[in-house]
Amino acid sequence: MNTFNIATLAVEALLQEVDVWPKPGLVSPLDRGSHSDMNAGLLRRSAICLLPYFEQLVAAGAHGVGMSVLRRIGVAAEAAMLQVTDGVNTHRGAIFSLGLLCAAAGAAHATQGHGELGTIVRHRWGEAIGTPTTRQSTHGAEVWRRYGVGGARKEAAAGFPHLYEIAWPALKQGRRLAGGDEAAARVQALFALMAALEDTNLLHRGGAPGLLFARELAVQFIEQGGVGRGDWRERALRVHRL
Repeated sequence: MNTFNIATLAVEALLQEVDVWPKPGLVSPLDRGSHSDMNAGLLRRSAICLLPYFEQLVAAGAHGVGMSVLRRIGVAAEAAMLQVTDGVNTHRGAIFSLGLLCAAAGAAHATQGHGELGTIVRHRWGEAIGTPTTRQSTHGAEVWRRYGVGGARKEAAAGFPHLYEIAWPALKQGRRLAGGDEAAARVQALFALMAALEDTNLLHRGGAPGLLFARELAVQFIEQGGVGRGDWRERALRVHRL
């Protein structure tokens, strides 16, 4: 197994995410979105520094380790990220989610298993992922205590259902609607997720009204044809500015 190849795919996914535009509220090469402390260059440097940690997570998964070992690697990855970004949290959520998928890819290769990586995450580490404790002070943990929304932990423990049931079908649909335009397909997938997810970041930043506002805009974008309309960029940019 080439752990470098799998880890490289994880980093490439993060680099591709930076380039998606229009991306409501988020950083792209064209603007900072709603983030005054981030830009595209910072996100790229952050993504690249994570490569060796994704490699470690692939290898750890291949060796059948428990969640405590994966968590230690993740903590080291966060420390490296914060050093590169001068303390800005650029990819904590990605370290958690993509890190688990990297570990699952390692486990799948080691056991010559088949099936979705999300299923491997659920079976191997789902129970250990659990829910945040009262001592944790992340935005996601605070939102879980206030609103009862599980966020990334709940999603991972369940095997990333939104990834497989919403994002992946929407990406394929976007490719069909936009004639194979990969940039457009990624926007379609993002809006589909925005329309469905109880996003803990939105809840933290805008409360329940903010989440509802974003979801209604996303639903409207999808129902009006998504990236299948010739003016999709203008419509998506309007949502981004709002």
